[in-house]
Amino acid sequence: MTVAIELDNRSSAALDEAELRRVLEAALAAEGIDDGEVGVALVDEPEMAELNAAHRGKPVATDVLAFPLDGRDAIPGDLPRQLGDLVICPARAEADGTPVEVLVVHGALHLLGWDHDNDADADCMERLEREILHDLGIEDPYVERG
Repeated sequence: MTVAIELDNRSSAALDEAELRRVLEAALAAEGIDDGEVGVALVDEPEMAELNAAHRGKPVATDVLAFPLDGRDAIPGDLPRQLGDLVICPARAEADGTPVEVLVVHGALHLLGWDHDNDADADCMERLEREILHDLGIEDPYVERG
């Protein structure tokens, strides 16, 4: 599997690029994608709030935004599929208690067309996320902790 990652860390968070690649490759492989290009930007809360306001009309920082590319199947020859970009806010993730790896899986599934706009879609997407995270040895983020 070959996943090209263009990483732009504009936050103060440290990130293990090898782990990011491992998680992203697992999420893509779960959906039958064995190669691709994904841009990943890590941003601080003010920048994430600006992006969320501009693209979703919500002027607050969120943990992850996904920007899939249209026409990704139309790339000629043996070039990797350009899947899109993920924007992750590590500070928001930390405040929410969500590991960045979980957001990478969640965002990658959005790049591949998954969504959670209704209960049925949310259940399907959550089930797939749980399977991928389990296979990666990452704790289930949807389990209530007491």
